[in-house]
Amino acid sequence: MALLDLPRELWLLWLAVLGLFVGSFLNVAIHRLPLEGETVARPRRSKCPSCSKVLTWRENIPLVSWALQRGRCTGCGWRIPWRYPLVEALTAGLWLAVGAATPTESWDLLLVRLLVLSALVVATFVDFACFEIPDEISIGGIVLAPILAFLVPELHAETWVAQQLSGQEALAQGAVDPVGSLCGALAGMAAGAGILLGIGWLGKAIYKREAMGLGDVKLLAGAGGLVGPVAVLVALMIASLVASVAGLGNILRFLCLLRGRDRRRGRDRPLSRRIRSARIAGRYVPFGPYLAIGIGIVLLYWNDVASWFDAVL
Repeated sequence: MALLDLPRELWLLWLAVLGLFVGSFLNVAIHRLPLEGETVARPRRSKCPSCSKVLTWRENIPLVSWALQRGRCTGCGWRIPWRYPLVEALTAGLWLAVGAATPTESWDLLLVRLLVLSALVVATFVDFACFEIPDEISIGGIVLAPILAFLVPELHAETWVAQQLSGQEALAQGAVDPVGSLCGALAGMAAGAGILLGIGWLGKAIYKREAMGLGDVKLLAGAGGLVGPVAVLVALMIASLVASVAGLGNILRFLCLLRGRDRRRGRDRPLSRRIRSARIAGRYVPFGPYLAIGIGIVLLYWNDVASWFDAVL
């Protein structure tokens, strides 16, 4: 592949620019997947969600069009949400990170990582907006993970199950074979789904309400098929830590909002009641975006994460 012969800096720049355009496509998926009657492929042309004006190519240039239009639709003046340039810039940054973390010669591993992180971007922003993870992402991951593991055994080069079940010839070369990689994927899927189902069952028994959405279970199951059983549990741990910090911040935000509202209304409620109300309002946070963070970290930097754990433990 001629592109792989580019100097490292130009290769990374090319990936980042391509990521910008992929981010524009991901915005379409994020907008359409939750809608009834629309798919990523239908309608064929993008249009303004407010006035339905069909967008020209000049209005579809990532970041540039948004900046030149000052964040507004040229037809009706509708303010384009910050999500659109954010997704484009984030995707470009993620594609750049994948290129930097993946050996150039491992083009198949590179493609898988680009696909997975792009799907996680869609899952993240749909979950933020709708509190649900599209089946196209979660179930799609469950279906594709074993196939990709078989085709790209390098995905599970560090997975213990894959190493134990690979042939001696592959192990002698410091690799795993397709069958071992497939077994590692299946073990990872069982671990990812099993741990969240167990947490959900325990939470429901304690709190008498649903504690874990099935979308999260399916997402982590698919991720387990790509990173293995140990890595998927570490991804869940990272996600839980980040989600806890975000949840605390959300509760504090609601506490400040309640305090301001009480002041405007001349009310003087006890702090304990404000905290209780803030906890109720702030506890509803989507978990999918934090799972995506954990999955992305272990997918790209598992060796560094494992080395850190070895040093700490």
